[in-house]
Amino acid sequence: MLRPFLHYGVHFLLPLAIALIWYRPKFFKVYLILLSTFIIDLDHLLATPIFQPNRCSINFHFLHSYYAIAFYVLLLFPKATRIVGIGLICHIIADSLDCYLIGM
Repeated sequence: MLRPFLHYGVHFLLPLAIALIWYRPKFFKVYLILLSTFIIDLDHLLATPIFQPNRCSINFHFLHSYYAIAFYVLLLFPKATRIVGIGLICHIIADSLDCYLIGM
């Protein structure tokens, strides 16, 4: 019961905290950009079954692979892509937490 609250709490509250702390003058726009990075979950539609409650998405889905994660880290460096990179890394953190909680 705790796992979904933590998983979705990190998905929604961590980006909100980042937007409020570091991007306060334009936090709503930044928060929407951070939330838009959920689009990487479209790769779940290619899995069979699409949803499996105890499946770790890290390195299972191609947009959650280690190669993709390395690319997301690289997005942090150019200022033009930093917010998107932060959102993608937050998403990966939430999914990694979920994987950790599956193993407990």
